[in-house]
Amino acid sequence: MPTKLPRKSELKNHLQQGFTLIELVIGMLVIAIAVVMLTSMLFPQGDRAVKTLQRVRSAELAHSVMNEIWGKRYDENTGASGGVPACDSPLGVPCSAVLGPESSEGRNDYDDIDDYNGLDESFTMLDSSQTYAEAYPNYRLNVSVAYNPDVTNTKLVTISVTTPDAEVITYNMVRSNY
Repeated sequence: MPTKLPRKSELKNHLQQGFTLIELVIGMLVIAIAVVMLTSMLFPQGDRAVKTLQRVRSAELAHSVMNEIWGKRYDENTGASGGVPACDSPLGVPCSAVLGPESSEGRNDYDDIDDYNGLDESFTMLDSSQTYAEAYPNYRLNVSVAYNPDVTNTKLVTISVTTPDAEVITYNMVRSNY
């Protein structure tokens, strides 16, 4: 009996069972482009998210110190609770020349804004036994208070917070003598 030759349609179905070399190369190229896009666009977002979180914690730390400072009187020689007369006013006494805490004051006894001059992360938080370094590990804090050279009867408070990535973020506030 003679061998029967396959029909053209049967031959076509038989040849379409696998991938061609061109299809495999194009598939690998598409996958390579997708991997490059993921590694260059999507994965660096994780680093940016960490930096954003560190900046938010930095602002939280600075804001808590600012709120504490803002509630204090302008100077040691100003009446308690913003009492009259203010120092350096026509009826008042001169403002103190020394910026920093008085020698007898502990951290919880800070009563005017210049007491915060030199505050850093090693100090305890207000009414707490916990230091700023314990509450904000790997963050650095530095507070400086100086008379504002641009405007009389004002003090410039500068709070510098260094994040764990060594980014220094500076926050400023100006307090008037009123």
